[in-house]
Formats: sequence, structure tokens, C-alpha cells
Amino acid sequence: MKKNAFAELRALTVHELEAKAKETKAELFNLRFALRTGHLTDFSKVREMRRSYAQIQTVISEKKITDRDGAA
Repeated sequence: MKKNAFAELRALTVHELEAKAKETKAELFNLRFALRTGHLTDFSKVREMRRSYAQIQTVISEKKITDRDGAA
């Protein structure tokens, strides 16, 4: 994910990020399934999806911490 894409993630709300994380997790499941059955030809997609999911989760955590600290 490029830096500008990471900035785009930060512009989303927590609810939108959680929906995006759910979609990414489902796609990761499908990629892993395809990998195990031998239908996946581009193995780098699994790593890319894992990284993307982790980045989304990081932004969600940042936003939740910021919201919690801002409310206190």
C-alpha cells in the first residue's frame, strides 16, 4: 500500500474501516483457500492482503485511541 493510500485510510471513519477490514479478511480467507487447493498462481497476493489487513487494523486502533484520549 502506497503512502497516499495509507493517508486515504486515515480519512475514513472507524465504521468504514471496520467494513473494509471485514472485506479484506474475507478476501484473505479466499486467497488462503485457493492457495491450499492449488488454484492460486500469484502467491504474493496473500502477503499483500495480510499487510493490507494489518494496516487497516493499525489505523482503526489509532483512531480509537485518539477518540478515547480526546473524550477524556
